[in-house]
Amino acid sequence: MATTLTSDGAQGTQAQISEEIAAISADYAASLAAGRPAETRTRVDFAPYRSSLLRHPTKDLQHADPEGVELFSPAFGHRDVDPLEADLTIAHGGEPIGERLVVSGRVLDGEGRPVRGQLVEVWQANAAGRYIHKRDQHPAPIDPNFTGVGRCLTDDDGWYKFTTIKPGPYPWKNHHNAWRPAHIHFSVFGTAFTQRLVTQMYFPGDPLFALDPIYQAIVDQDARDRLVATYDHDLTAHEWSTGYRWDIVLTGSRQTPMEGE
Repeated sequence: MATTLTSDGAQGTQAQISEEIAAISADYAASLAAGRPAETRTRVDFAPYRSSLLRHPTKDLQHADPEGVELFSPAFGHRDVDPLEADLTIAHGGEPIGERLVVSGRVLDGEGRPVRGQLVEVWQANAAGRYIHKRDQHPAPIDPNFTGVGRCLTDDDGWYKFTTIKPGPYPWKNHHNAWRPAHIHFSVFGTAFTQRLVTQMYFPGDPLFALDPIYQAIVDQDARDRLVATYDHDLTAHEWSTGYRWDIVLTGSRQTPMEGE
């Protein structure tokens, strides 16, 4: 049987990764049963997700002049974002391959109020699970008519809307036979680059959820569920595209889980 190194350096298989996830989930269930507060943030030291040990600060935070930081941050205005950038299927001369879909939702604060004029960006793999990036070299085809990036500004009611292609799952080398569920990356910038929040949106019913340490790093099932879009027949266009609804909640008890800083 093929093996790989787990986060603590021991030899591990997919079964052992799954056992680690199950044990951590059982600890979480026991915490709830004991009346301890629910944990909704993504764990930064989550052993099954190997690189989580390297993807968060390990030293004391340092004070910085916020005005000085923002001098080096990009600035965006309504004239900078073309409405056509929200359609990822028209950036090239031909039609991309895959299931065309629309993803739409609202950016909301913790009180359910719309967050207007916010820059929302997306990036994703193509229908074969391949990114156009030099570090993605797994043997899946690149679609010459799909770059996989888009952006838009939320309207006065907090709505965003993207037309794209459903991404495919892809291998990610965390452990033997490791595959990411199909997902779209989202970022919301707030009013400055220093306020940027990044998260991922998944599709309902994906069989890879139980095997994905990134998804499972969020221990609270309700919080995980908030990362999964809902099929919306009202967004679905006749003979053109399926539709999915996914809201992004920035604060409060129903906050959308975000990637760690």
